[in-house]
Amino acid sequence: QLQASGGGLVQPGGSLRLSCAASGPTFSRYRIGWFRQAPGKEREFVAGTSWTSTFISYGDSVKGRFTISVDSAKNTVHLQMDSLKPEDTAVYSCGAGTGTSRSSEYPYWGQGTQVTVSS
Repeated sequence: QLQASGGGLVQPGGSLRLSCAASGPTFSRYRIGWFRQAPGKEREFVAGTSWTSTFISYGDSVKGRFTISVDSAKNTVHLQMDSLKPEDTAVYSCGAGTGTSRSSEYPYWGQGTQVTVSS
């Protein structure tokens, strides 16, 4: 099971930290990816990592502003989001899979958490 949390309302330029908690041994074999979907838009890759943090990647729109990290002791993947912009507003979801940036390669998903960036 994957559990995403940490969303909320933040002003432009602010920060939020999302968390994706994984329970069960199945997920140790998969990468964890964060995706987001805004109303009327396709799901977009945000960031992904292996549990060993060996393979980390970011979507072009968030490079330099977002940081993905792993807390192995808690089986949790964090997404630190800084310098947030209104266009970052979306429902953020975490998935587990063997792929990189394509959501179709992630068979397991947690529920989404809403992030709203607005003044």
